[in-house]
Amino acid sequence: MDIAPQPNYPFPFYQGDAIGLLAMLVAGGAVRFGDELLSLADFAAAHASPPCQRFTAYRRRGAGVGSGYLNLIPEAREGLIASGLPYVIENVPGAPLEDPVMYCGSSFHLDVRRHRNFESNVTLVAPPCDHSWQTPRFPPATNRANLRSTVEVGVWRIPLDTQRKAMGIDWMELRELSEAIPPAYTEHIGRQLIQQLATVPA
Repeated sequence: MDIAPQPNYPFPFYQGDAIGLLAMLVAGGAVRFGDELLSLADFAAAHASPPCQRFTAYRRRGAGVGSGYLNLIPEAREGLIASGLPYVIENVPGAPLEDPVMYCGSSFHLDVRRHRNFESNVTLVAPPCDHSWQTPRFPPATNRANLRSTVEVGVWRIPLDTQRKAMGIDWMELRELSEAIPPAYTEHIGRQLIQQLATVPA
């Protein structure tokens, strides 16, 4: 679910306000998803990725840069805790997450690092970074001479297919890639959630 349309997303997608939806579900309401009318009992876990622009390294440059973006992490956390579901909140390093674990593309043999933090109310274990195999072999920024050890994502001068391969994503356009996380991260986390849900008594 996203408040903005995602026409390239190849999986079931619903456009709407995720935090508002969560509040409705917590209050005991039901929400229509396509042809289905769902309540909180229909969900096993929740994964939220509030907007990260306020906390990105680029936006933190200079006085006031990025201050116009909302911090929806506290609001998302409050709703997720109220839901009683196992939950995960993803955001960039520097965002105000509580006791997060960090994921890195190098851990999944991807040609990006793309460090991202994940907060959860269940125990998550992230594989450690391994930057050692990421050797200089990719084009540098236009103002630099040395090769990069990873693919720069979200820039026009790098072929889109190269960026998609580096992220492990084949359906996104450039703007979408610039805001994305590698699916390998959430697959790894999802497997842990499934394992922990399986051990909870019915």
